[in-house]
Amino acid sequence: MTDLLDRARGALHAQPFSTLLGTELMYVGANELTLCLPVRDDLKQQHGFVHGGVISYLADNALTFAGALALGPRVVIGEYKINYLRPAVNGILMARAQVIYAGRHQATCQCSVYVTDGDRERLIAVAQGTINRIGDGTENNKGEPQGD
Repeated sequence: MTDLLDRARGALHAQPFSTLLGTELMYVGANELTLCLPVRDDLKQQHGFVHGGVISYLADNALTFAGALALGPRVVIGEYKINYLRPAVNGILMARAQVIYAGRHQATCQCSVYVTDGDRERLIAVAQGTINRIGDGTENNKGEPQGD
């Protein structure tokens, strides 16, 4: 699993936007992973809450990385839906995504986004999406996740 984690971190660090935000890959399993992003003031909207676009980005990327675990590294997100449950103000955002179903060219994944502050963890959003394999379909499944 260490090799997979290293390859996945490399893919995440190859994304300029993820690097700009400071997103880190904390865990990779056989069909699930966790992305983390520390809350900063420049990620908040005018009411002091983390901007919905930041939470949406984190869910989108986690869903896509999870889909790559099942479909291989050449994937994009086809669609997703997100429900915001409560605001996040301080702490660390954690997006935990997992593969629910995977076919040969498409996977359905779910993601729960939490905010942690010390030992306290609160669910702030849930998302579900469809991840599509891109290319001619002849790629092998090496499990090298790449976000979109």
